[in-house]
Amino acid sequence: MSSFVFPSSNLSSSSCAFLGHNTLNSSSSRSKTVALSRSKENFRCIAELVEKSSVSTAYKTSVTRNPNMAKLQAGYLFPEIARRRSAHMAKHPDARIISLGIGDTTEPIPDVITSAMAKRAHALATIDGYSGYGAEQGDQKLRAAIAESFYGSLGIDSSDIFVSDGAKCDISRLQLLFGSNVKIAVQDPSYPAYVDSGVIMGQTGLYEKDLEKYANIEYMRCSPDNGFFPDLTKISKCDIIFFCSPNNPTGSAATREQLIQLVKFAKDNGSIIIYDSAYAMYISDDSPRSIYEIPGAEEVAIETASFSKYAGFTGVRLGWTVIPKQLLFTDGFPVAKDFNRIVCTCFNGASNISQAGGIACLSEEGLKAMLDVVSFYKENTKIIVETFTSLGYKVYGGKNAPYVWVHFPGRKSWDVFAEILEKAHIVTTPGSGFGPAGEGFVRVSAFGHRENILEASKRLKQLYK
Repeated sequence: MSSFVFPSSNLSSSSCAFLGHNTLNSSSSRSKTVALSRSKENFRCIAELVEKSSVSTAYKTSVTRNPNMAKLQAGYLFPEIARRRSAHMAKHPDARIISLGIGDTTEPIPDVITSAMAKRAHALATIDGYSGYGAEQGDQKLRAAIAESFYGSLGIDSSDIFVSDGAKCDISRLQLLFGSNVKIAVQDPSYPAYVDSGVIMGQTGLYEKDLEKYANIEYMRCSPDNGFFPDLTKISKCDIIFFCSPNNPTGSAATREQLIQLVKFAKDNGSIIIYDSAYAMYISDDSPRSIYEIPGAEEVAIETASFSKYAGFTGVRLGWTVIPKQLLFTDGFPVAKDFNRIVCTCFNGASNISQAGGIACLSEEGLKAMLDVVSFYKENTKIIVETFTSLGYKVYGGKNAPYVWVHFPGRKSWDVFAEILEKAHIVTTPGSGFGPAGEGFVRVSAFGHRENILEASKRLKQLYK
């Protein structure tokens, strides 16, 4: 057995005087009880010395921490939810926890799509089927299929489309494109990646705890009072406007008239809209599915989208960003050319296997399969809406998105989150994690197996009856 040797300078005669082999094996008449007690004390002293030693001898570089990282508040929302879920599981190991928090899909990817990915993967094992790096902008066949399937007669060409490993990744690449000297505006509440990526990029001031906001960000309040669309007359001039419709977390989809206002506002102020359309296939009414349905949007808007919530690609990773040729910087330089440089510098293109899946998604059979998946989650949404409505709560969203936005007036969002987790073993998402206007709300995701949705409904009715 190897032994651990402490430098004599680290030992204190008062705190660990009896360390060593002879302590427990002395010929004195002390009882085994005393020996065992001292054995435990030995281990305590060893642990303390190791801890003190590691702290005192830790090497530190001369590189200073990025001050923008220090601005970030606590943990990113969803890892914090995961941490609390894990703590609850440790406390209640026998509980059956139902997760309706993070918007992660649960149903199997349709076979028509996985078969195409499997075929492409197997082809990589052959001389004729192998391929290495692809075009950074994406497979041309996939780009053409996206243009035809989602943008039809809207004037978007396949060359305007950049295929990626997901909309979230593209959000950060767009932040890199625009740099630190821009002012951003976000819906309040909104998907937290917009704000956090802006903080990391250096676009913001410090976090103002009393306001629960970062300085130098325009928070566009969206609430039931204004139909979840901001009063643009109260919004100061900004460079980049992040806008998600259908919105995550509120589930609200902007009307055509509202998007006409948004495009006009951007033109009047010389702003660029980053339009997140990740849930467009969930729209059930005549709300626009793309910002490019609005005349003139091609001059002021970028659109990001994803296969994640349509085909279950949250783990496969495949999305796209549209940047029309008409979108220009103030000096007349095309935005798409700079984004192409970002893509070519920071990205080697989406996986050729996932792109094969994307092509299959947009086949006639694949589109039908995706719509079936969307319909399944929309049925889940209906169950959740009916559950909370029957309990007397005001419920928003759910019609055009897989999220239900539930109001708990007079209560803190994290308190409601904790109550539902502790008493019903259900994970939700606290509204305040999406911005100050989310306080008092909880987002409930419809992504889940049907039996889990039904069981969650039963537990919620028991909790709030």
